[in-house]
Amino acid sequence: MAGRIPDSFVDELLQRVDIVDIVNARVPLKRAGKEYQARCPFHDERTPSFTVVPQKQFFHCFGCGAHGSAIKFVMDYDGLSFPDAIETLAAHVGMHVPRDQTHRDEQDSLAPLYAVIAEANQWFRAQLAKHPRALSYFERRGVSAAMSERFELGYAPDRWDGLLNALGPVRRDEMSAAGLLSVKDDGHAYDKFRDRVMFPIHDRRGRPMAFGGRILEQGEPKYLNSPETPLFHKGRELYGLSLARPAAQKSGRLVVVEGYMDVVSLAQHGVEEVVATLGTATTKDHAELLYRNVEGVVFCFDGDRAGVAAAWRALESTLPRLKDGRQAHFLFLPDGEDPDTIVRKEGAGGFRARLDRAQPLSDYLFATLESDIDMTTIDGRARLTARARPLIDSMPDGAFRDLMRQALADRSGARRVTVANEPAPVRKPRPAGAPRTLVRQALALLLAKPQLALEIELPSGFERVDKPGSEVLRELMQLTRDRPLASATELIEHFEGSTRDALIKLSISEVPGDETAWREDLMSALIKLIEQSDADRRQALSEKLRSGALDEAEKAELRVLLARKN
Repeated sequence: MAGRIPDSFVDELLQRVDIVDIVNARVPLKRAGKEYQARCPFHDERTPSFTVVPQKQFFHCFGCGAHGSAIKFVMDYDGLSFPDAIETLAAHVGMHVPRDQTHRDEQDSLAPLYAVIAEANQWFRAQLAKHPRALSYFERRGVSAAMSERFELGYAPDRWDGLLNALGPVRRDEMSAAGLLSVKDDGHAYDKFRDRVMFPIHDRRGRPMAFGGRILEQGEPKYLNSPETPLFHKGRELYGLSLARPAAQKSGRLVVVEGYMDVVSLAQHGVEEVVATLGTATTKDHAELLYRNVEGVVFCFDGDRAGVAAAWRALESTLPRLKDGRQAHFLFLPDGEDPDTIVRKEGAGGFRARLDRAQPLSDYLFATLESDIDMTTIDGRARLTARARPLIDSMPDGAFRDLMRQALADRSGARRVTVANEPAPVRKPRPAGAPRTLVRQALALLLAKPQLALEIELPSGFERVDKPGSEVLRELMQLTRDRPLASATELIEHFEGSTRDALIKLSISEVPGDETAWREDLMSALIKLIEQSDADRRQALSEKLRSGALDEAEKAELRVLLARKN
């Protein structure tokens, strides 16, 4: 979807949006000279270290390192995808997001479904107040009127056609497509939810898109969810996420529980950073959604066989998403207890204490794999290696995976090896205060003044430069020439992931020297990069020449390089 939004529209949007307005609507800002400050919404702190820079249209936290444009702030704070953040900002400034006809047709087809779900939600909420039996259920569970309003709780009366008649038979097709009706083989339609307390499920923009219903008396199924619809895919959504997000951003973690009432009950007692899967095992999409909002996740399950199985599936889904910096913990509750009963007995403080003592993923993984293995034998340690290695290999490349591999080697007694089964090269640490590389110098100059790319003629040989980051430098140079009116903020939005993060950090740092000399500084950096690349290539070819391994083409290349040096 993101690819369907033209770069030119993103540029124009960022020109119209004022990041100060966007941030201040969510986090109250105070002016500090030419900038604005606040306590960071992404980590707990007493002294404000979160800064918004109007001149550069960026935010940056000197405490936790969060940084980015207005788009990045809305993505992180509201927990939205890139396209949804664009939609939110565009609505703020009265712009319409252009997309191709296929996407417009898709959006047009979904609008009636969102509308009918919203109407059904209002009707269910109104029914709750009219049915004391449903009200008493929530009262017995300790749910206050304010909490009922917060979660938009409702009730589906014990009738076959209550909602169908309320919304009108003419809406039958829309209601059926939205998962609100069941249709028999003979074409007769009736309400899917009957005599159930209702929990609306919201999308990431806070719009109701589906429902979960719990039966009031005995019966099966105890919980009934909306079926898969064009709006709702249960393997990709989490109950309560839009409400849990602000508390999660402050605490740095999300707690995953099994049931709707667990979420509501914990929130009632002040533990608000809680979500639930929707009657399904934790999926990789769930894990990605969790870590898009926070870096710490605690999976909280009952200690019975079903809870243990659910925890292991959560581990398997989480491992491929555990980039460096992300954490997962597992909390198993005593037999016969669930989050609702625990928080009633122990209060928020007691429940949070349990969360703080939750088992780290690494400990849980090895303890589970070793539970039926005799680790005193070679066969047992070999079995552990066979079980653990595929799981650890599913993790993203990085320090966390390296440490897990080392932990496995320590437990199994195997010789410590690197990822490539070769001794790791010794890298000299970069001394504190070391100067930037030439590539980073050039990038910082371009981001400070993108028009520099238009004022210089690229020196011959720049295309040959093969240094870390040189591809990004070439791409940024070309992008600036293609979009001469774009600001640094707009140019950075073209990049993704760690590259964008690195460019953002460079853009908010001070560029040394006099601005009037930046053009010469940029040319000097580019020429030095070419000279260094040529020198590296000359040395490599000269070494091959001494060993007699140089072919004719390489000999010709070496002659050119030597002539260029002279």
